[in-house]
Amino acid sequence: MTDEEMIAGTGEGGAVARLKAIMHRLRAPGGCPWDAEQSHESIVPNLIEEAYETVDAIRRGDDTDMCEELGDLLLQVVFHAEIAEGQGRFDLDAVADGISEKLVRRHPHVFGESSAEDSDQVLKQWDEIKRGEKGEVDVPYLHGTGKGLPALVRAAKLQKKAAKSGFDWPAETGVLAKIREELLELQSAIDVQDMAAVEEELGDLLFSVVNLARFRKIDPEVLMAGANTKFERRFGEMEKTLKADGKAIEEASVGEMEEAWLEAKAKEWRHSSANRSAAEMEGHKNDNPSLK
Repeated sequence: MTDEEMIAGTGEGGAVARLKAIMHRLRAPGGCPWDAEQSHESIVPNLIEEAYETVDAIRRGDDTDMCEELGDLLLQVVFHAEIAEGQGRFDLDAVADGISEKLVRRHPHVFGESSAEDSDQVLKQWDEIKRGEKGEVDVPYLHGTGKGLPALVRAAKLQKKAAKSGFDWPAETGVLAKIREELLELQSAIDVQDMAAVEEELGDLLFSVVNLARFRKIDPEVLMAGANTKFERRFGEMEKTLKADGKAIEEASVGEMEEAWLEAKAKEWRHSSANRSAAEMEGHKNDNPSLK
């Protein structure tokens, strides 16, 4: 594909072929020095960053940002494939063929003679096929589960897979009791100032809280993202309140910050209540045409 075709998007093969050609051009002699210098290892941070930015766009429901971030994420796949192709190891077609073959193999209820009536059966079949493919029939059940994932995500993945084997609480009350137990053990470690035990018990407590989220079928990453957003929003409101009183955040006392924080919470609660009331009124109108 010529430079003119890359610029105009008129080359053969469609949009993905154009992206692949552009990436090849950037790393080729006479291309971009920065792109040419990169290795798999050097662009790992970019891959992680783009993945998280894509997740953020999805959670915000912003289609424009989602499309852009998915493109940035796709670029990382193309970039890694281009590096490997330049070293004679594999290319983008091998990457695409590999995942296509995997999808066919692991969906025998679609492409073969197997049957799976619901999602649970599909996931169980997937895990069995995966373990067989990797020769993991005789290795520990949790071997390799979630390797390379952030710790919070891996905790949920470990718990979910363990639960598939039957190792799970029969009811949510057991999970809550475990959280209370871990909290008491943490307090005991703090009381005797055993810092190694404090670290261990904090980890156990976090693990147990993740398990509650898993039991409730809620992604702990989604929960933490929501909590982070709420904290950032309330902190910003606290800062605005202090600024209105002529105080910079660095100059305010703990008491002043606490008062402004409570005001931010109250303001947020009033706003939420107003929205709920408006929604309820709209519902009443829909139920009673005479109110419209």
